Amino acid sequence: MAHRIKKPRTDKTDFMLFWASVLITILGTLDALYLLIFKLTGNSRMCLGNGGCHDVNFSSYSEIYGIPVSVFGLSAFIAILCILILEGRLKIAKENGPLAIFGISLGGVVFTAYLTYLEIYVIRAICPFCVASAIFIIFLFILAIIRLVKQTTK
Repeated sequence: MAHRIKKPRTDKTDFMLFWASVLITILGTLDALYLLIFKLTGNSRMCLGNGGCHDVNFSSYSEIYGIPVSVFGLSAFIAILCILILEGRLKIAKENGPLAIFGISLGGVVFTAYLTYLEIYVIRAICPFCVASAIFIIFLFILAIIRLVKQTTK
């Protein structure tokens, strides 16, 4: 008697976590790109009526060795998006992607906490686009923890 090959069970939760991660990563990428364009052009109308946006993005803390901070955020979001895309195509990405995304998002959360501290206590101005970026990386970090835990319990 022939045995049927069982297809691996795909969990609907895994599917939703994956697509939620993709969506948040795309939003984070667009936000970081917006901040980079604002930094490079200096167009104050992009602040949407909030002067804090200009104060934060043109403070002495807005660059590291001449590189705008938004470049680091943009790079992190793009790296996470690439890993998510590769998870469906490469075995190594599928096995190690959740851990890599966890590491990148953890670094992002720590860096964002530092930048938020600077906004509130040093610069004394709040950039709503920076807050949005912080929210995106925090949500990605939470999703990364959930995906990592689910991967290790399988």
